[in-house]
Amino acid sequence: MTWIRDALVVGANRGLGLELTRQLRGRGARVFATARVPSEANALAATGAEVVALDVEDEASIARAVAGVREATSTLDLVLHVAGLLHDGELQPEKKLDDVAPEHLARSFRVNATGPLLVAKHVHPLLRHERKAVLATLSARVGSIGDNRLGGWYGYRASKAAQNMVVRTVAVELARKAKNAIVMALHPGTVDTGLSAPFQRNVPPGKLFEVERAARQLLAIVDRADASYHGTFRAWDDTEIPW
Repeated sequence: MTWIRDALVVGANRGLGLELTRQLRGRGARVFATARVPSEANALAATGAEVVALDVEDEASIARAVAGVREATSTLDLVLHVAGLLHDGELQPEKKLDDVAPEHLARSFRVNATGPLLVAKHVHPLLRHERKAVLATLSARVGSIGDNRLGGWYGYRASKAAQNMVVRTVAVELARKAKNAIVMALHPGTVDTGLSAPFQRNVPPGKLFEVERAARQLLAIVDRADASYHGTFRAWDDTEIPW
């Protein structure tokens, strides 16, 4: 598929974001790929992407990054928001109520919910054109309220549920403002990256995906997405997940 001419990948410096950038570049797309510290993004620069400084916890950084993209192109065909937070040092998924810490909850929400909302706030004018455009954020099945059977992981579950509400609400607004835009949340499955590494022991056989496969599956969904995908939450196999 060659419909993607200009793409923005937020959170592209490693793991799935890096592989999505590689595959988009392999298809001939111009890719603006973000990293918090571009000088340390050597693998990302090697893809041929245009590396952009962006920190999803800093709205001024988001605004500067999108302004730079707008100087280079007037439209985007694809925005993929990959940046997310599951664990970082003392911030770990909670096993029980006693583990909940307000400062960790606040950071999870800043990265997983507020970050995607602020990116959408600044980038949506670039999606208002006459061609198909996709704004997809990487969520997680554990953010589904209807699918929650195991409990725990309060901060990650709640921040991803909030992210899902952001996606749904942005979809409602852009249905009026950017009629060719398709807004959706995507669950990539469990991908063999640093984010999932401490939690892979109980993953069923065949359900731990290498980054190349995971990126290919997500781009296949993006390719086939049409108006019926707008405002939906979809898994790696293109099945719909309950909110």
